[in-house]
Amino acid sequence: MNSSIYKGVELFLFFVCLPVSFLLSYPSILKVGFTLIGFVYIVFCLIKNKTFNRKIPKIRLRTIFWKETAIKLVVIAIITTLYVSFIAPEKLFAVMLEKPRLWGLILLVYTFLSVWPQELIYRTFFFERYAGLFTKQWMLIFINAILFSLAHIFLRSALVQLLTFVGGILFAYTFQKTKSTLLVSIEHAIYGNWLFTVGMGGMLAFPEA
Repeated sequence: MNSSIYKGVELFLFFVCLPVSFLLSYPSILKVGFTLIGFVYIVFCLIKNKTFNRKIPKIRLRTIFWKETAIKLVVIAIITTLYVSFIAPEKLFAVMLEKPRLWGLILLVYTFLSVWPQELIYRTFFFERYAGLFTKQWMLIFINAILFSLAHIFLRSALVQLLTFVGGILFAYTFQKTKSTLLVSIEHAIYGNWLFTVGMGGMLAFPEA
């Protein structure tokens, strides 16, 4: 079960076939079922290989992480604020200002029920399981970002595909550098929650009502 061929087939089934299949018209209960089966299998593999037992990176690495994340957040904030101001100015910070309870609820739900499982699957599991299939680190990060973007293809949005690819690059780089599910989840949550806060929720399939 640990051969390169087996892992390659496994990667193709979980990270290509399954998300692409969501574009097909078949019962949603089956889609949910396939997703849960895949998630349980991934968690089983992580527990079996004891990859849940990660130590928090040293203080120096954590300090670098926070500095880099802050810089990237400033860049993202400037670009997205300008984008929303130009494309849909009426949405700029609208949910946070007009529906603060919904805003707070979405931040919590997104962080713990969306971000953490995604990072567990696409960074912790993916890097532990498939890193050996790639000869170059940049190739591992690039393919990971493509597959992370592919996971959102069911939303049928070019903007979502672009943002998740860019995000995939950032998150894969962070995980490759820190080997920390916690830190990459924090980074993912910060950027994702900002996008919702700035007013891009409707563009990215966040509930706004």
